[in-house]
Amino acid sequence: MKRVVVGLSGGVDSSVAAYLLQQQGYEVIGLFMKNWHDDSVTISNECPWLEDSNDALLVAEKLGIPFQTVDLSEEYKEKIVDYMFNEYEKGRTPNPDVLCNREIKFDVFMKIALSLGADYVATGHYCRKGETEVNGEKVYQLLAGADNNKDQSYFLCQLSQEQLAKSLFPIGELTKPEVREIAAEMDLVTAEKKDSQGLCFIGKVRLPEFLQQKLQPKDGLIFQIDKDYPVYNSEKPINLSVEEALAFDAKKIDYTPEMGKVVGKHQGAHYFTTGQRKGLNVGGTTDPLFIIATNVETNSIYTGLTSQHPGLFRKALFVEKSEVHWIRTDLALANGETMEVMARIRYRQPLQKATLHQFENGMYVAFEEPQSAITEGQFVAWYLDDELVGSGVIA
Repeated sequence: MKRVVVGLSGGVDSSVAAYLLQQQGYEVIGLFMKNWHDDSVTISNECPWLEDSNDALLVAEKLGIPFQTVDLSEEYKEKIVDYMFNEYEKGRTPNPDVLCNREIKFDVFMKIALSLGADYVATGHYCRKGETEVNGEKVYQLLAGADNNKDQSYFLCQLSQEQLAKSLFPIGELTKPEVREIAAEMDLVTAEKKDSQGLCFIGKVRLPEFLQQKLQPKDGLIFQIDKDYPVYNSEKPINLSVEEALAFDAKKIDYTPEMGKVVGKHQGAHYFTTGQRKGLNVGGTTDPLFIIATNVETNSIYTGLTSQHPGLFRKALFVEKSEVHWIRTDLALANGETMEVMARIRYRQPLQKATLHQFENGMYVAFEEPQSAITEGQFVAWYLDDELVGSGVIA
């Protein structure tokens, strides 16, 4: 019997994952990760991790599997929370869920599981694992979940071959309703439990309040830029090389106060992100305002009217060389090579047609259609059919 350690989170997905593995004849151990217990930033008196670990324990008891809690809060603070503060301070928007999978679940947690003699680690992610052969070598594939509505492959876009080799995703072929049905049939305490919202494993946290712990509020101005401002009509120079043309398409506009008019105040540009609509508290506009840019150096926020404002759209983005990551290392591009893919720049975004262009200093992702709110610090992930083959941090 192969031994599998399941990351029991206290939710329905990981509960059913554990049950299915048991049915398949694995020796299953449940492990709950305690990643956070700084009560000063959780916004309700409910203590989510206590409730969750209790539910995880009840599921383990019901299934008759061994269970324990591991405290990873130090590693989580160092690898996720501190990183988030640093990124927000620089005016970038990190994705804690992608990092949590790369740095915690499939690294620190996986090492603990392997030290317990596990052959595999399993999670309740909606994605699938495939295998193929390249030059006689076994290569692992990360495939989208069968439930289009819940596919979570994007969150695992930074995994490596070594991590995938030791991973199992038991619910990847199921839909969410099917998972709930199995949990109800098994009379699991998590069957009706709502999906967790908020940061990966921190629970119910409001991001601005969370950030205010470390990043002090400071007053700044909100500017509105007219959609007809000349900067949006700048012609692309002719006779550019392919790389120069891509750089032109990927370049951010450098906004200055004289380009717009003051429409409000804010408490810190580092609390806001491109594409954001809520939380500006500016009234009296005909249409909703969207953030088209923030500048943490000058503590300014630039906005435009409607979700179709030209300041929101770009045709390309850049990933620095050190941030280009291939799950399928056999498919990695050499300098000067291109690849047609389907890509997304955020979770749940429908896949978009794009072309990867690899150069000496990094990779450009050029989209067929201009993309709204390309955000620094977020991940772009690229797919061939339903296989996620690589990803990178947007520069």
